[in-house]
Amino acid sequence: MAVMQQIQTEVERYPLVLFMKGTPQYPMCGFSSRAIQALMAAGAVALRTVNVLEEPEVRANLPRFSNLPTFPQLFIHGELIGGCDIVLELFESGELKRIVEEASLP
Repeated sequence: MAVMQQIQTEVERYPLVLFMKGTPQYPMCGFSSRAIQALMAAGAVALRTVNVLEEPEVRANLPRFSNLPTFPQLFIHGELIGGCDIVLELFESGELKRIVEEASLP
């Protein structure tokens, strides 16, 4: 499946990838908005975002790839971290800042 390989390549190529509804400037759902706010506040400047609303095949296949049915989905160094709830929990504990900093190191 070409789309599954596309997703795999995306999460391997970029250290921080957020599959979300909309864009960082114009999130199209509250969960995506909250996740992007937390990531920006944690210093995620090298964040790659994928608007699943513009890529229907990615939107349809990402839940099978990650075994997580909801959006947004955050991957760091190819590993699924979780959705909005996990991102917010990590942000509130201060862990998100540390994780983002480590992911940004060469």
